[in-house]
Amino acid sequence: MPRGIDHLVLCVNDLKKARAAYETLGFTMTPQAQHPFGTGNTIVQLDGCFLEVLGVTRPEDITEPSGDTFSFAAFNRDFLTSREGMSMLVLDSTDAAADRAAFLDSGLHVYAPFDFQRQAKMPSGDEVTVGFSLTFVGDPSLSEMGFFTCRQWRPDLFWKPEYQRHANGAKSIAEVFVIAPDPDAATAFLSAFANAPILRTAPGICAVTSTRGTLFVFTPEAFAARFPGAVSPARSSAAYFAGFALSVAEPQATRSLWADRGIPFRIGENEAWLPPETGLGCVIAIL
Repeated sequence: MPRGIDHLVLCVNDLKKARAAYETLGFTMTPQAQHPFGTGNTIVQLDGCFLEVLGVTRPEDITEPSGDTFSFAAFNRDFLTSREGMSMLVLDSTDAAADRAAFLDSGLHVYAPFDFQRQAKMPSGDEVTVGFSLTFVGDPSLSEMGFFTCRQWRPDLFWKPEYQRHANGAKSIAEVFVIAPDPDAATAFLSAFANAPILRTAPGICAVTSTRGTLFVFTPEAFAARFPGAVSPARSSAAYFAGFALSVAEPQATRSLWADRGIPFRIGENEAWLPPETGLGCVIAIL
């Protein structure tokens, strides 16, 4: 079954400061929530998908990985030792067991099933319990990137219209950017993960079109051509998530908001975009 983007995990060192920074960019943020395994988050809810801004809030609660048990918290803690930015790509799910079986059939490395619950604060101020079933997969050649599917137990409690209205007009996740010295290997994994075909859009660029959003894999040179100055020469040779693009209601209105708030952005051929130093480690484009 084809899959689409459910959410992106955006790792930050200081969750409160990051929440304020995203609010300045024009996002409505959910109240901060705490995971039972040492991380906390604040979320940008969009149309059927979201941005999860994540920090390590209780390091003493982190469980280390063991055998086939993947540790979400330990992975993101370790990610933050080198940089802030997008650490994980999460696709949607209606059946965790079916995801697991399909990934095994595709030859992907699949970790042990993982379920958890946490408290969520509603716009009314009431607190409710939400739960999730996660199916983690991985590839040794993509060690700096995390992947899983997410099935929500009570989507009626999670999604709230009040949290989906943003001053910058953000609507959905349109694109995800991966930089890889060997685009073919990364693209093959993403194709199996999303159960979607591979497209070659231009020299140095491959794409996987999911049911929600397109996953682009660039060589460093191709990414630099689209986003000049956004590639750090100090980056390692491993593949990594470089950022994402959002569809917005009115791109010019978003640009005006950013300009009014003194947010430095750049203009590309078909988009405005924030460099990593403004996007908390990510290139953030608006379409």
